[in-house]
Amino acid sequence: MTERNYSLDEMSEIANLVLDIADEDNVIVFEGEMGSGKTTLIKAICIELGVEDATSSPTYALINEYQIDDDTIYHMDLFRLKDVDEAIDIGIEDYLHSDALCLVEWPEVVQEVLPINYTRVCIEMIDPSLRKIQISKTSF
Repeated sequence: MTERNYSLDEMSEIANLVLDIADEDNVIVFEGEMGSGKTTLIKAICIELGVEDATSSPTYALINEYQIDDDTIYHMDLFRLKDVDEAIDIGIEDYLHSDALCLVEWPEVVQEVLPINYTRVCIEMIDPSLRKIQISKTSF
């Protein structure tokens, strides 16, 4: 596990750190309290990957899709889902088990349908301008 504190002006560096650790994993889950910076980090990751479209939280749409050349990135915000059955009804398994990069906020509701290998990012708010991040690889 990698752990470190960072400030908002280090977001690009942190985004690249997450991508380096994730390596071949196509699912990266983001955990942390409301306002901890999950969406901000995902936006930074998309910028580092070359996404030119505007990125935003898919809280109401649940899933935003971004394109980079022929590759697809799915940004999921599962905060509003009540249970895994709702996630299955919207086809979450098809997204999570595709070859596309899936960036998932509030993954707790879909824990049981996550792929065997994924990267877990936990963000903790230290103060308004400082965060602690823990990045780990998960496999079962």
